[in-house]
Amino acid sequence: MTGEPLTADPPRGPDRADDSAVLRMSLDDPERFGDIFDAYFAEIHGYAAKRLGPDAASDIASQTFLEAFRGRARYDASRAAVRTWLYGIATNVIGKHRRSEVRGLRARARLSPDRPSDGPADRVTAQVSAQGLRGRLAGAIAGLPAGDRDVLLLVALAELSHEEVAAALDIPYGTVGSRLSRARRKVREALGGTNPMRDLEDDHG
Repeated sequence: MTGEPLTADPPRGPDRADDSAVLRMSLDDPERFGDIFDAYFAEIHGYAAKRLGPDAASDIASQTFLEAFRGRARYDASRAAVRTWLYGIATNVIGKHRRSEVRGLRARARLSPDRPSDGPADRVTAQVSAQGLRGRLAGAIAGLPAGDRDVLLLVALAELSHEEVAAALDIPYGTVGSRLSRARRKVREALGGTNPMRDLEDDHG
């Protein structure tokens, strides 16, 4: 993988049924881990780019897979699919760069003017991405507690279900709901009463 940023999201599909088997086989045959890398590196890279920008994305994604490789013996298929597990590791790696993330979001809030929505003001879930994290929305997300921001962005950017977020972050299912609700409320208040996350409740609630 080069340091060049990805310009488009890779196709997203369901977790492959044999991922956990491949991971187990990689314990005896480390080269098999390359199958996991090939399947998910682009997706994890894209998620990191949306949160921390393209300059940091390659390092974040590479560290995620290095930690996954080193910790693959501890992977528990009964707790999470491999894709979900990787997002959990990526979130932990991103957590080491929280100050950079907040600074970046605040910079986007200052430098990127809000764009009028093509549709109703509360239907901007599709804009919660590298291009959408701008203006007042970026500023509102920067102001969230780290745990609330992680939950919100795993739902909005990675499109994980509540169950998957709980598994990725190793937190109770109910905590996901409470953090997501709190994050939506704070974002709504920061945006003057609109709720850009309403669609997420319909899609993932």
